[in-house]
Amino acid sequence: MDGANKAQKKKKWFLPLVFSLLTSTLLLITLSLSTSSYPFRHTPIKNPQAQLFVESKLHVSPTIANPIPRLAYLISGSKGDCESLKRTLKALYHPLNQYVVHLDLEASAEERLELVNFVKNEELFVRIGNVRAVVRSNLVTYRGPTMVSNTLHAAAILLKEGGEWDWFINLSASDYPLVTQDDMLHTLSTIPRNLNFIEHTSDIGWKEVQRAKPVIIDPGLYSLHKSDVFWVSEKRSVPTAYKLFTGSAWMMLSRPFMEFCLWGWDNLPRIVLMYYANFLSSPEGYFHTVICNAEEFRNTTVNHDLHFISWDNPPKQHPHFLSLDDYQRMVDSNTPFARKFDRNEAALDKIDSELLGRVDNGFVPGSWFDKGGTNTTAPHYTISNITELRPGPGAERINKLITGLLSDKDFHATHCI
Repeated sequence: MDGANKAQKKKKWFLPLVFSLLTSTLLLITLSLSTSSYPFRHTPIKNPQAQLFVESKLHVSPTIANPIPRLAYLISGSKGDCESLKRTLKALYHPLNQYVVHLDLEASAEERLELVNFVKNEELFVRIGNVRAVVRSNLVTYRGPTMVSNTLHAAAILLKEGGEWDWFINLSASDYPLVTQDDMLHTLSTIPRNLNFIEHTSDIGWKEVQRAKPVIIDPGLYSLHKSDVFWVSEKRSVPTAYKLFTGSAWMMLSRPFMEFCLWGWDNLPRIVLMYYANFLSSPEGYFHTVICNAEEFRNTTVNHDLHFISWDNPPKQHPHFLSLDDYQRMVDSNTPFARKFDRNEAALDKIDSELLGRVDNGFVPGSWFDKGGTNTTAPHYTISNITELRPGPGAERINKLITGLLSDKDFHATHCI
């Protein structure tokens, strides 16, 4: 009886199983024949590249349409630079702009904390909310790639938290403005916002042997203690996948270009960054090499760093400190910034009184001061009230510089060569 029952049970599930297998096999054969006979019955792709490559769907953001442009500043310093940095920040301050300030790890903890507290407690900064201090300071090695990473870090903060802005400007605590921010914003409102002001050249000359071919290690990439870069005995060849450019470490870069460097839909900025991780004086070449090898941006570069810098003859590694003897040459240069200034240099007081209208420890007056405000205290106003600027003589000087740069007969023929 048990054997008969087992045989009966096998018959019950065996026949449905065989039928199911035959049905599945027929369906697979039918599908195979239909797809082989009509291999292109899928939905047609109008633009195969757009479907296959995500990079083609990504692009830089359009420039901002506000009639008054906005600037985003990085002001960086090191040991002993806290007071100079605070002074530069106040001389540059404008409610429409955004600011990141940074003292590297060579500065003492007390000095870094002083800067953070200054930003947190200054009534104007708290009210407007457009000044940020990097609390977790970076170790920055002069001439090393950590200077580039610190710049990218600040730009990333500004892209994430800084709202709308049009240009990114990197300065040090030893820089100082020669014009008011109303002068600056007024002049920039008349030019295309995709322009990048970056001094550059592909004629790297002696730098090929002394900087491009040697390999260096930046201790700031792995150490908490500041020291100079050290050299590796091996040499390397000059890249063939892209062309090297060099120039000034100080620049004004458009927001679309900064997005290109940081958002990463194109691999070029990362490839170049990896190369410059072992390059002496990386800040003088990284952004220059990226912008001049990117088709989207190479024709937007104005070959000027917007700085007055005085070099010795023959030039040394550092420019000489500016003094009262250089004052008239600074003014005549029509540039919006100058460097390098020693702490408490008398020329800064002359710039404050004659060019900026700034009193000791105050802000630079401008369109954002109401009738009851002074440049020693924070005036009462709102950003929405700033619908026009109050440019002064500085606007004429900057306009003369930029107009001359853009009208140069060789301007459009000398992009990134």
